Amino acid sequence: MTYRKFAFIAPVALALSLGACGGGGEDDTASVYCPPPLRVQDAERLTHFKPGAGRDPRDVAFEAQLLAAGTKCELSRRQLDVTLTMRISVTAGPSVDQGVTRVPYFVRVVSASGGVVQGQDFTADFRLASGSPRGTSQEELVLRLPYNQLTDLGGYRIAVGLKPSQDELNYNRRSRTGS
Repeated sequence: MTYRKFAFIAPVALALSLGACGGGGEDDTASVYCPPPLRVQDAERLTHFKPGAGRDPRDVAFEAQLLAAGTKCELSRRQLDVTLTMRISVTAGPSVDQGVTRVPYFVRVVSASGGVVQGQDFTADFRLASGSPRGTSQEELVLRLPYNQLTDLGGYRIAVGLKPSQDELNYNRRSRTGS
């Protein structure tokens, strides 16, 4: 009895699941070739200090973190339009400046050979104050990736991260290793 129920349900479930897959159109193709963002490990966090030599917790102007990054893609004639969305959070430190707090970040499109084919630096701007010490921003931009054949798209990667100075990068690395 159980076997007969399964024999009837299996074809129905298969038909429904195939119907949900779509017809293999452009949207499906775009999603197959849509490059997910790669979050650069040393660039997911940034601790920015006030100017000067001090590097203790009282000298922190702000701390920022890349919370998430995602892509959605659409195919058009000879190019893949990639909408990149990044969520960045920031927390004011004891030495935060009044006015706009600018958190630098970068986006790099890397080819299959490892070369950067597109790249740009941006800032996410926040107004931090004692009454509003935290902020979150959703940054969105569109990248256009050209191709001659669809298989060309399989080699693209998108690297994203916050853009620390060399001192901030060294601080991130020391903090991560605990030294």
